[in-house]
Amino acid sequence: MAVIQDEMTIADAADRVSSWLPGHRVEILKGSMIVTPPPDGAHAMSLTWLMGEFHDAGARRAGVRYGQAIGLWLSSGPDDYAVPDFAVVDADFMDAHVQKNCYAPNVFRLVLEVTSSNWADDTLMKVECYANSGIPAYVVVDRKHDLVVVHSGPEGDKYATVTPYKRGTTVPLPSSIGVTVELSADRLLDGDDD
Repeated sequence: MAVIQDEMTIADAADRVSSWLPGHRVEILKGSMIVTPPPDGAHAMSLTWLMGEFHDAGARRAGVRYGQAIGLWLSSGPDDYAVPDFAVVDADFMDAHVQKNCYAPNVFRLVLEVTSSNWADDTLMKVECYANSGIPAYVVVDRKHDLVVVHSGPEGDKYATVTPYKRGTTVPLPSSIGVTVELSADRLLDGDDD
């Protein structure tokens, strides 16, 4: 007797995996499912500190919004989406809802990722996906290599400008985000230590 199994799309599989692994982040990049473990303490504290920095810089008064885990519908494939650690978006970004709690890339001004155990996804594949989707600025807090890297000026699947910042330096964010923000490389890499 033959058994016919239902074929599952990558999007369906991502939904299932997401329900099986609470706390993990499931994304589809270039047609491949990526599963990221829950963040460690320093990762979480970096993002909490970052929220405060954008608040203090007056981002809301400047007409932008910012937050953690805002879904981003990518241009790199028909089911591709990412859930960046942090994003700066247009104030009316919720009007650009696509699907799966994701929003169109044109409302994103900056995305930021803090690397985890799967750091290569953030430093390689996401660079291509975010550039291809026209995200003006992408910041990688690369804890494996102890650097903060700012990518700006998307051109195809690359960024025209890639600037690394070492410990002990200040990281100026591109003016394209709509607010002036300079961040401590050490605090991004280590988390909020106050």
